Amino acid sequence: MQRNQPAPLLEVDNLHCHFFTLDGVVRAVDGVSFSLQRGETLGIVGESGCGKSVTAMSILRLLPKGLGRIVDGSVKLEGRELTTLGDADMRSMRGHQVSMIFQEPMTSLNPVLTVGLQIAENVERHLNVGRKAAMERAVEMLRLVKIPDAERRVNDYPHQFSGGMRQRVMIAIALSCNPQVLIADEPTTALDVTIQAQILDLMLELKQKLNTAIIMITHDLGVIAETAQRVLVMYAGRKVEEAPVVELFQRPLHPYTQGLMRARPRLDVEAEEQGRRPRLQEIQGMVPALNRPILGCAFAPRCGYATDRCRSEAPGLTEPVPGHLVACWEATKIAGMGHA
Repeated sequence: MQRNQPAPLLEVDNLHCHFFTLDGVVRAVDGVSFSLQRGETLGIVGESGCGKSVTAMSILRLLPKGLGRIVDGSVKLEGRELTTLGDADMRSMRGHQVSMIFQEPMTSLNPVLTVGLQIAENVERHLNVGRKAAMERAVEMLRLVKIPDAERRVNDYPHQFSGGMRQRVMIAIALSCNPQVLIADEPTTALDVTIQAQILDLMLELKQKLNTAIIMITHDLGVIAETAQRVLVMYAGRKVEEAPVVELFQRPLHPYTQGLMRARPRLDVEAEEQGRRPRLQEIQGMVPALNRPILGCAFAPRCGYATDRCRSEAPGLTEPVPGHLVACWEATKIAGMGHA
């Protein structure tokens, strides 16, 4: 923690989450640490299977029982340890102090209950109010997320809403008890570009109104650039880079982060002038299997900078630039070369 910086709202320290399967122990999250300040948006990015969603589910202790488990590490909300909290206290905390917007609203919403009842259920459970007051809060939340004719639509079912409107309902449920932390897990994946922009604008507007801290989980670097103040890059269950958003985009120091940058779609003016369409640069190779020991740097088999040391010794996090953490033996060399 930097000097004079307030105590974090949320602290995740050396988190290890394992899945115990017939094929062995899968180390889905392998020693991840980060903090979150009040009113801040932290972006978590990486390929599918890198551990982003499992990290989020671990904070809320929503890992499937009997299969997934936190085996080491700490998760603290305002100094209160969540990993050892009793089940009743965790249920009280979920949806109240920490809420989550899941990836697919059509499967996350109950198809046989009206959206109003689904919002009211959360309000009744956590705010200790009656059904009438809870339904009034449901209408208020639908208005807040800009669903037209909220008084009537509160009685509609999920299938009567479009994809974008269902996602607004999910946001309404998540924010109905004014949580301190909102975890958004790929909240715009199933939406078209126009609706995606509206949802992101809505989340930022609500964040300013409610001073809610947000963890934005996505594979879309464009979303991160628009919403986050800091970015955490994950690969194979580990944190490989963390920096303020402008710093990360201007000077990515990990080869994996550079690969993600090169793989994003860009408007290449020079290529268009030459009458050809630029080809996206994919990251060659495969993500390593997480049910087997990984010697050295997990990204070494796919990295053009890898040395013998990279293949035999796992790099720890260093801070070559103030506030910019990276786990790479060659980070100093990469920093000196710059990034196109």
